[in-house]
Amino acid sequence: MIRLWTPETMPQPASRYSQVALAEGVTRRLEIAGQVGVRPDGSVAEGLADQLDTALANIDRALAAAGMTHANLMKITVYLTENSPEAINLYRQRRDVWVGDGPPPAATLLIVAGLASPALLVEVDAVAMA
Repeated sequence: MIRLWTPETMPQPASRYSQVALAEGVTRRLEIAGQVGVRPDGSVAEGLADQLDTALANIDRALAAAGMTHANLMKITVYLTENSPEAINLYRQRRDVWVGDGPPPAATLLIVAGLASPALLVEVDAVAMA
């Protein structure tokens, strides 16, 4: 069982994510490697919005391959190459749509100088448990 929440004794998040993810009685743990804006056919999505959507869709594919859903997500870590309010807000909007109405997983956002290729603008890794 996974419980996602922000304890009242902790600072409230700046956007929609949980500060704490607790797994109890867990028998399966899934670590998803960093996913970028590359589609299954190998093409690179254009622009930050499409790359975010593609990276998150790749997380969905990994979850499905392990028989899991967003309900199993404990934590995501996002690496953005653009440090602007617009890029951060775009990430938060796309993440919120992707997470849906359920409890949001714990999350960390990092601004980085670059990724494995200059064409890549975002990378997302995730941890899920069932």
